[in-house]
Amino acid sequence: MHKYRQLYEFAASAGAFEGYVYPKKAMDPKYLPGWVDHLVTAYWMLDEEVRQEIQSSLDKTVGRAIKSLIPELGENDEIIRKLKTVVKGENLPETPDDFEKEKWFEKRQE
Repeated sequence: MHKYRQLYEFAASAGAFEGYVYPKKAMDPKYLPGWVDHLVTAYWMLDEEVRQEIQSSLDKTVGRAIKSLIPELGENDEIIRKLKTVVKGENLPETPDDFEKEKWFEKRQE
């Protein structure tokens, strides 16, 4: 698979996952193990150069998903542990709602 298509499919899946687990929506945990396994596998299939380029954005997206899931699953759940294997940054979101704060801040900087 071409690396740009692979990147698109990974990003689309990561974004959809974040939206699915967001606290204000109904979520069925039975779908999480397969989805998380797919995300983690797809992440490691990306070229190292691609991973480095997207890492800070991925840290935010997956970080918000983690923050959404911890109240439901607990900090030590297998799903949380797997998701943490793909976040590398030091500036992870503090809450699932950090996305809106980030957008506001970016608009103020323009």
